Amino acid sequence: MLKMKMRVRVLLFGVLKDIFERSEDALDLSPGATVSDLLEHYRQLVPDDARFFQSLALAVNQEYASADEALHDGDEVALLPPVSGGAGTVVRSHKFHCEIVRERIASEEIVQRVKQGEDGAVVIFEGIVRNHTHSRQTLFLEYEAYEPMALSQMNALAEKVLANYKVREIAMVHRLGRLEIGETSVLIVVASAHRAAAFDACRFAIDTLKRTVPIWKKEHFTDGAVWADGEPFPDDVRLDGASGGQAR
Repeated sequence: MLKMKMRVRVLLFGVLKDIFERSEDALDLSPGATVSDLLEHYRQLVPDDARFFQSLALAVNQEYASADEALHDGDEVALLPPVSGGAGTVVRSHKFHCEIVRERIASEEIVQRVKQGEDGAVVIFEGIVRNHTHSRQTLFLEYEAYEPMALSQMNALAEKVLANYKVREIAMVHRLGRLEIGETSVLIVVASAHRAAAFDACRFAIDTLKRTVPIWKKEHFTDGAVWADGEPFPDDVRLDGASGGQAR
């Protein structure tokens, strides 16, 4: 008796949407199929674009997955190109606040909300849309995200900052959709008793967010539009497409 196929939902983001000309698939796989098997299916569809598979990460049910992880009927699988680097606000404790929005980021209001009397330093990072990239004039940017996972990763990052740095509070807000020149795309605010810890934590937060939170940027220029090259995923979540999808 033949075994029934299992069906998974596949989400495509960033440049992968352009390559495959769609943002979502329903894919039938044989029982026992793995993340690596799914990746090979998409690699064979576009052999001329194999280079894109060398830097992908995959998520299963909104968690980063290794190449040998088994898939099951009904799973949601996301193919994630390197991130560039709305869901509702999630606040798990008074010590951090993470949010994904589509309206203007209210930087001043957020900074004032974070500040407390015991703070000796508040370090603020704002990512701003600039009017050029490598001498090409920028018209505007568009950001998209795998929103449930992005917010989950932001919350996990905030918890990691609080666990590893002597800071009192952190707020992180990222905006999606169309952004004009001069607008804020991401805001990070870190409050601490001492400036060194606040600076270190803020730098770690933005650098890690840009590598691990699934948010992508499309740059619109006067002569066309491209998805921005993302920073490489960390080795523990990136799949090595050159070796058939083995985790690095």
